[in-house]
Amino acid sequence: MRALRVAAAVEAGSLAALLLNLFTVHAEAVSSLLGPLHGTAYLVTVVIAWPVRPARFRALVPGVGGLLAARHRPPTPPA
Repeated sequence: MRALRVAAAVEAGSLAALLLNLFTVHAEAVSSLLGPLHGTAYLVTVVIAWPVRPARFRALVPGVGGLLAARHRPPTPPA
């Protein structure tokens, strides 16, 4: 689940940076770098969360879906 948390953080952070860039200077270089990064993080988040049945559809929400899916972790088996 650590990979899901990292991918979700990258997805949310890159979306925040893209929106900040859009509403301030709108630099094309920033958009061309962060756009594919955000898209890749979104896809990685969905792929990692897909096997976890309750979190599956939460991960499909763009931007915050990874964070929602990471919050819903399956119970760990007792040791």
